[in-house]
Amino acid sequence: MGKIRPACNISLDFPRFDPRHLKDNMTKSRDFIGPYRLARLIRVGSTAEVWEAIEEHEQGRVALKMLKHSLSTNKSEVALLKHEYNVAKDLKSPRVINVTEYREDGGRPCLVMELFSEMNMKQALRRGPESLAYMLDKIIEQSAEGLYYMHTKNWIHLDVKPDNFLVGRDGTVKLIDFTIAEKKKSSFGQLFKSKVVKGTRSYMAPEQIRKKKCDERTDVYAFGCVLYELCTGKPPYTGDTPNDLLTKHLNASIPSPIVHNDNVTREFANLVKSMMAKKQDGRPASMWEFLKVFRGTQVFRKRPRKPEISVFDSMPGIKGADDMLRKGQPDPGLDV
Repeated sequence: MGKIRPACNISLDFPRFDPRHLKDNMTKSRDFIGPYRLARLIRVGSTAEVWEAIEEHEQGRVALKMLKHSLSTNKSEVALLKHEYNVAKDLKSPRVINVTEYREDGGRPCLVMELFSEMNMKQALRRGPESLAYMLDKIIEQSAEGLYYMHTKNWIHLDVKPDNFLVGRDGTVKLIDFTIAEKKKSSFGQLFKSKVVKGTRSYMAPEQIRKKKCDERTDVYAFGCVLYELCTGKPPYTGDTPNDLLTKHLNASIPSPIVHNDNVTREFANLVKSMMAKKQDGRPASMWEFLKVFRGTQVFRKRPRKPEISVFDSMPGIKGADDMLRKGQPDPGLDV
């Protein structure tokens, strides 16, 4: 039997294994989500992480909202993230965070969003209401404009709270987080009740708690609670237990922000109280109706002074929009 000629010339001289190559590849795969390189962790929530990331080719900076590793295969959490994208993709307004893409790379579902200020209202309020008081007129107006725009697209936010408004150093505001937003229902659709109570207890309207029909006025109520907190530093209601807090939203008398801040004008206090009416018909009919009244209303009797040290400068690790988006100037704290 003759010799068998090999089909091709195969060298058996394998290169020597270098563990550094494996480490480099592992590091790269861990640090990249698709074309985006993870640069810096901005915030960790109960279900997701928000990262500052850099697009590999264009070098543009974005924010990535990613489900945590432990929840990346959780069907309900993935569905909520997809829902947030479906809500946000049609919202193109300077008052609303721009969400450009939903991705699943390396088993990590994520949203690609514009990079804006890391500061939300709640973080600023932890330093006291005076941290934002000097530019509160602008903050309130832009927040209301964001909600009004969302309503014109037939979406109800349903989780209006200080945490869901990002604030820039100059008072620019962007509305975020559309996880539980719902389409405004037709008259027929409003006959059906939601089976699950969704929202944040400190800002939930009575109809939301009772699982009845919700509309723009549900967000108006929650925004009234936000305004109360913005000018006093405290939410309108507190409770010893979650049920106690919800019961106060349903039955307790409506507090006046003047009780905690006597610099608030009576006109503004009455506007806030009208937004928190127990019955929907007692509130401004829409965010536009609120805006029309607000634009002719003075918030404070005496205009607050700008703090000597900005809340953006006094909170380590927090960056404002201007800090993160300086064109042509690399961030000295970011290894790029």
